[in-house]
Amino acid sequence: MKLHAGVFPVALLASAIASAQHAGVGSAGGHSFGGGHIPAHGPNPTSGLGRLTPSAGEEVGHPSAPHVHEDDDRWVGHDTGHNDPHYHLDNPWEHGHFPGAMGPGHVWRMHGGDRARFALGAFFFSVAAFDFAYCGDWLWDTDDIVIYDDPDHIGWYLAYNVRLGTFVHVMYMGD
Repeated sequence: MKLHAGVFPVALLASAIASAQHAGVGSAGGHSFGGGHIPAHGPNPTSGLGRLTPSAGEEVGHPSAPHVHEDDDRWVGHDTGHNDPHYHLDNPWEHGHFPGAMGPGHVWRMHGGDRARFALGAFFFSVAAFDFAYCGDWLWDTDDIVIYDDPDHIGWYLAYNVRLGTFVHVMYMGD
């Protein structure tokens, strides 16, 4: 009987730890973020001039970083248009085009680095300076990332963090 009395508190503690690990992932305003969801497609091109600032935190409870709604794969915060000076490059593709696999069928595990230079497989990327604040909670040695083409900003890709449901603009730096 003493064995059974000890099992219940251990199971309760394990349940509490598991719940805490998923804090921040879940539902807000009817939308879920992260938690393993992978968008079926990248964002649509922005029509017109776009907004002056990204609309990432559009509702209370939503991430302040650009993110993707799990229920409709809407890319929130990718709406500044192709003339956004934050993503202008004088020499787009200066390190070449990313030769690796992209899109929802190709999940890459980060294995070291930081926002200035991180590795996905044998390939290296750098986060756009304007997006530094959006990736402060990324785990540079364990997060899963999916790379998508950026239809608006020439020379950039979008790195989607599967754990958090957020994304940033990244430049391919070579292999």
